[in-house]
Amino acid sequence: MLQDLNKRSLEIFRQIVEAYVDTGEPVGSRTVARRLNGRLSPATIRNVMADLEESGLLRAPHTSAGRLPTDVGLRLFVDALMEVGNLAPEEREAIEVQCASLGKRPEAVLTEATSLLSGLSAHAGVVIAPNQGSVFRHVEFVPLSRERALVVLVTDAGAVENRVIDIPPGLLPSTLVQATNFINARLAGRTLDEVRQLVQKELDEHTAELDDLTARVVEAGLATQAGQTAGEATLIVRGQANLLKDLSAVQDLERIRSLFQLLETKRDLMRLVDLTKDAEGVRIFIGAEHALFAMTDCATVVAPFRDREGRVVGAIGVIGPTRLNYGRIIPLVDYTARVVGRLVT
Repeated sequence: MLQDLNKRSLEIFRQIVEAYVDTGEPVGSRTVARRLNGRLSPATIRNVMADLEESGLLRAPHTSAGRLPTDVGLRLFVDALMEVGNLAPEEREAIEVQCASLGKRPEAVLTEATSLLSGLSAHAGVVIAPNQGSVFRHVEFVPLSRERALVVLVTDAGAVENRVIDIPPGLLPSTLVQATNFINARLAGRTLDEVRQLVQKELDEHTAELDDLTARVVEAGLATQAGQTAGEATLIVRGQANLLKDLSAVQDLERIRSLFQLLETKRDLMRLVDLTKDAEGVRIFIGAEHALFAMTDCATVVAPFRDREGRVVGAIGVIGPTRLNYGRIIPLVDYTARVVGRLVT
């Protein structure tokens, strides 16, 4: 589509999108002519606007003679025409200082970062972080009686967690030692869920050198711990009131209602993390480009944040109307995600 547009059409299209981002209103030919300092007449601009509308980049609302960019047009602008700005040094420092307060728990850092994004962007800030589980360093099976054993796990942070499991009556102490050694050989540097998946795969493929009783102890210990240490995902949304600023019609109210419902649903927003896993940096979703946002007619700028091993542990971003100031918000989200990733891991 970009190749089909000449230089004049691209310039007029750019001016329309930038004017729309500034005002949120339909843009007429006279407005574009003024922005071009009279280099083209309104009549010439109207002809080009008609061609842009025919190509699917602009649309004409019923209540105005002006034009608005379509979702396709905004995507073309973001991918090919937009100039991404740079954060000022004082903005970078503000993000670092507000997020990096000594003694803050990871959730406090995420809350601060979400509020900061909302304030700096004047839209809604959102963060979603699946429960990753603690990284464990050591496990021990300790016999309590003929039918019960204590599972003791020590995390990399030094925390100790205990659970009691049922074991087959008369189990030999050597079986518990074998179960301990088997899990510890696979535990270092992994979360309990990762270990559970690895062990289950080995047991299913019969590659684990365990007898039946030891395998049952291993499965019981992992299942009990995984079930009780897995918490809910973290979902933080700040600045929802900012989404009410541009309401001008009943359909806008319905759109915002749909968005509010989405922002309250952890299960749906968890998909944001999956959508960013393959991204090197910021991902942008405009309007109905993705089913997750199809009913909201909004735009989302989101970036993953990673742990020290480069694994995606969450996503943070900004949600607002499709007329977001993308060039301003993209570097803001990108830098905040990198700061958050460093602090929470």
